[in-house]
Amino acid sequence: VSTQSTGDHNMRQRMLKYTPEHMHCHSTFYGPLAPPNTAFIATQGSTDKKTSTFRIVATGVVLSLDKTIDVVKKLKLTGTPYKIFKNTAFLKGMFSSVLEVSKFEGAMIKTVSGIRGQVKRALSAPPGSFRASFEDKIKLSDIVFLRCWVSVDIPKFYAPVINLLTANKTWSGMRTVAELRRANGETIPVNKDSLYKDIERKPQEFRPLKVPKNLQKSLPFKTKPKMEKKRTKELYTTKRAVVLEPGEKRLTTLMQQLLTAQKESDKKKLEKKKREREKHQKELDKIEEKRSTHAKQERKKFYQKNSKKDKMEMD
Repeated sequence: VSTQSTGDHNMRQRMLKYTPEHMHCHSTFYGPLAPPNTAFIATQGSTDKKTSTFRIVATGVVLSLDKTIDVVKKLKLTGTPYKIFKNTAFLKGMFSSVLEVSKFEGAMIKTVSGIRGQVKRALSAPPGSFRASFEDKIKLSDIVFLRCWVSVDIPKFYAPVINLLTANKTWSGMRTVAELRRANGETIPVNKDSLYKDIERKPQEFRPLKVPKNLQKSLPFKTKPKMEKKRTKELYTTKRAVVLEPGEKRLTTLMQQLLTAQKESDKKKLEKKKREREKHQKELDKIEEKRSTHAKQERKKFYQKNSKKDKMEMD
């Protein structure tokens, strides 16, 4: 029974749930002693006597014989704060006992909003709660998580086949789990905790900003909150039409004409610049093409000259 893993940049053996499709991986299992660089092949065959089919599952080489290899997998623990002070908070739901908390003392934790913290000390009640310090004040609605690595136990199972080359050849291997389920008419067990679920979070509603009256008096007018109530009635300016005088009308028309002319002039300038830029880029491309062609010819001459010199020296 093998456990697949891949080697990270820091020599950590990270467990893989599935073998990669177009890449190699490490496989750890208990087996017979074999020197390194010994090639092996893994096959999967049918135990049914009517069909003698098999397929090649894996090919590889033995890298090392190491009983103390440590294969690890990711573990993400989550908890929620139930009491908050300035930069300190009491958290629960992440661990189940004081012993678990003591193992993770000094571990780095982080909130979903990105505030970093550290596990400090376990609390007496409720079980599994602890005190943590953060770089900023967190909220009761924050979710705190801890990323860590846990070791994976390698199954200590090894059944050597020693009677495969007997005269009668009646050996048959152990049936696979799929074949046993097919024979008994059983379905694959589904663990509800392993299923992917849609995360639904309620949109957070923030309270409106309230500045005390005493503080408002000491603030300058520029920074004072200007909170006006919504108007229920329309203003007279929206009801009544504004009629311009003949002189005002002429001025408004003249300003509109000037702005239109200015916009048209700016547009023509931009188009002219764009054409000039394109023309300049074409010239640069031609010069670059000539330079690359000349460099290619020079390299060709250099290699031809060197090859002739090498032949003369060999002769």
